Amino acid sequence: MDAIDKVILDILQENAKTPLKEIANKVYLSTPAVSARIEKMEEKGFITGYHAQIDPVALGYHIKALINLEVVPEDKKEFYPFAKACPNVIECNCVTGDYSMVLEVLFPSTVELDQFIGELQRFGRTKTLIVFSTSVEHRGITAEVREDQESGSSTLL
Repeated sequence: MDAIDKVILDILQENAKTPLKEIANKVYLSTPAVSARIEKMEEKGFITGYHAQIDPVALGYHIKALINLEVVPEDKKEFYPFAKACPNVIECNCVTGDYSMVLEVLFPSTVELDQFIGELQRFGRTKTLIVFSTSVEHRGITAEVREDQESGSSTLL
């Protein structure tokens, strides 16, 4: 991995539909060379998928909330399938602190959010934060390239 791979990753994170020819022009390589580099990054697990960014409000999901949930370890094997099966849960993280889970959810209304919280409380205590606005949307991460002093090779971080 080198600085060119980093640039390719940045371009794909900005717009995964960027044509290979356009990427090739930006990194001064041929289209087949760029294609091979992308394929290699996919094989190595640096690129795990390609996604469309959707506006939830345009689809009628006006309520975004973060729900802190206290789940005892014994209940996690039942909780994880529950969370995965709910399409309104767009992210679920196991965390440290007073609560063991943080869920990001989207709902059309507070009534539906309230019903979901009622179902969720069978797993434990909850604390819900309704999001008024988001100043930084989900975005890609900038990859760093580090040189290995001993071998002289580059690693993408």
